[in-house]
Amino acid sequence: MNDWRIYRGAGHPHDEIRRLPAPPPWRDFSAGGADDTLAGSDRRLGVKRRLVQNHHPRPAETDAVNAALYLRRPLLVTGNPGTGKSTLAHAVAHELRLGRVLRWPIVSRSTLQDGLYRYDAIGRLQDVQLERAQTGTPGPAAAAPAGIGSYIRLGPLGTALLPSEQPRVLLIDELDKSDLDLPNDLLNALEEGEFAIPELERLADREPVVEVLSDDGRKVPVYGGRIRCTTFPFIVLTSNGERDFPAALLRRCIRLELEPPGEEQLGAMIEAHLGSDAVVGEGEQGLVQRFLNREPGEVIATDQLLNALYLTQHASRAERVTRERIADMLMQPLDQPR
Repeated sequence: MNDWRIYRGAGHPHDEIRRLPAPPPWRDFSAGGADDTLAGSDRRLGVKRRLVQNHHPRPAETDAVNAALYLRRPLLVTGNPGTGKSTLAHAVAHELRLGRVLRWPIVSRSTLQDGLYRYDAIGRLQDVQLERAQTGTPGPAAAAPAGIGSYIRLGPLGTALLPSEQPRVLLIDELDKSDLDLPNDLLNALEEGEFAIPELERLADREPVVEVLSDDGRKVPVYGGRIRCTTFPFIVLTSNGERDFPAALLRRCIRLELEPPGEEQLGAMIEAHLGSDAVVGEGEQGLVQRFLNREPGEVIATDQLLNALYLTQHASRAERVTRERIADMLMQPLDQPR
């Protein structure tokens, strides 16, 4: 069948959705197998991890990563969208066997509290009221059905600061999306490697050890209401360069500016996600050259190129003008006004 389209806009119901091929590897949310906690890294690095096996980072990148590891300092990575800032954290975790990457995606409403822990006081109150209603016990005589630890869950930063023999990898993604206060609020936790949970500190005399949930979903003990790391985590903070950060934060970080991938790095990315035969046709090679030869300052992300390669492969039997129209749609410069 020459028509690659699933939806045709004809208004007549049909079963063509069954022809929909497998998703692109970087959008396959069923991947992960028995250990689905690593599915996010599968999508970032390629299911077979070929990206980190074939990818040869620039010397500045490896130097910055090693400096952050040696000095126990966060790594602040800036660069245009699609240059591999977030992927760097997954690559380090994979190569050093540091387990699942803890991810804290920053939005304009993010606060330090979100990253450290959450206490569900309302949920605990509701459970107390439900227990009273079921047992008929009035007033303070009715105890909560579970300890306070059941209502506290550590965030990604809080989990990264748990005592451990090896460092956890924490990705604080797109810090430049935060409000003005968050970079300054992070300073103490990044400098001291510890934080307090006041709800548990108040109970420390009666309950010196309380089990809470981590970001991984595991129960972990908290002693005296405080969490203090024994091994400082490997923290990657990413930024698209949309704002400046305070000098106090910059002083505490190793800084790395990621350049767009060169031809060798781009080839490794394409092979990791689409296979070694992904760029064999004239059209596919043209897309790669179009990406590499873009105008200075023109922002086109690598995932735009991957999307274009994947879709033009599946539309290979469509007319050439159709494939070119698809490529133009998917590879519009991000900094170009519409």
